[in-house]
Amino acid sequence: MKKAACSVLAILCMVSLLTLPAEAQQKLAQTGFMFMSVSTDARATGMGEAFTTVEGSSTSMFYNPAGIAGMTSLVDLSINQMTWIADIRYLSGAVAVAPAEGQYGVIGLSFTTVNYGAFKFTRVAANEQGYEDITDFPNPSAYVVGLGYGKKLTDRFSVGGELKYAYQSLGKSIVPVYTQVIPDSGAPTVDTSSVVRDYNLSVLAFDFGTTFRTGLKSLVFGMSISNFSREIRYERESFQLPLTFKIGVSMDLMDLVPGASENHSLYVSVDAVHPRSFAEYLNIGGEYVFLKTLILRAGYITGHPDYDVTAGLGLRKFGFGLDYSYMPQKVFKDVHRFSLRFSM
Repeated sequence: MKKAACSVLAILCMVSLLTLPAEAQQKLAQTGFMFMSVSTDARATGMGEAFTTVEGSSTSMFYNPAGIAGMTSLVDLSINQMTWIADIRYLSGAVAVAPAEGQYGVIGLSFTTVNYGAFKFTRVAANEQGYEDITDFPNPSAYVVGLGYGKKLTDRFSVGGELKYAYQSLGKSIVPVYTQVIPDSGAPTVDTSSVVRDYNLSVLAFDFGTTFRTGLKSLVFGMSISNFSREIRYERESFQLPLTFKIGVSMDLMDLVPGASENHSLYVSVDAVHPRSFAEYLNIGGEYVFLKTLILRAGYITGHPDYDVTAGLGLRKFGFGLDYSYMPQKVFKDVHRFSLRFSM
């Protein structure tokens, strides 16, 4: 127990050191690869994305890789689909395997792909329209693949990490190149030729997290750091990935009601979120489970200009799970997410 407490203290100190440079520079709204900060899982978003301390499924790899260490099944698989704002389509999934009942830890794989849709490209041309269509330019796209590992160091303390490879292609661009031309007459002119440039970037990123069961009923504390990487750039200005630090707490309130936990579960979770890209906020969520089958969820995200309330439904039976979440938007179309889960 003392080892676990020391480990927690060391990790919190390391987190403080890692987040100090971000606070000192105050580079708000200067991150890139923002597709990595969009949550895709229907269960998590139905709970307002308050998922840092939720354990036991492959979905934890998207929120806190330490959570996969709490798996009780041999294999857990999840697939998620949604249409984000501006008809941007996401497809993601994760699979985690716990050999020897997790004695040697749990290994997981995750992926996320983003389809931005079809774009029309044109360039200036000396014709009646003044432009011409370009058909050989690729559409923007992005994806992330990750390899994760989680392990219980004690019966209460778990750690986990995930190494991710992130790639984003913004397609091609025709960039003018200005050169001074000095003719024989001595009168300078400007030649505006152009070149085609590819805007493709890739980078390695790392996620890290812990969970700690207090021993007081089902009360759990946890923390996570997501998208830690070096700075990258397309042109002149460098940027980081959407680095995010979270601290969370959760508990099944039915543990406080004698005899109620057999047929009912009321899981309440709260995350304090410190992102690099904008101001801090809270994720607050709840999940009610009846007879371990029918699930109702609700959540609230504070301080976001585009959305705040979330809701969701779920069904579980014979190792299969189906989840749906609804997120009303203030400006864009409302977002619907669907997830399938299988465990054995």
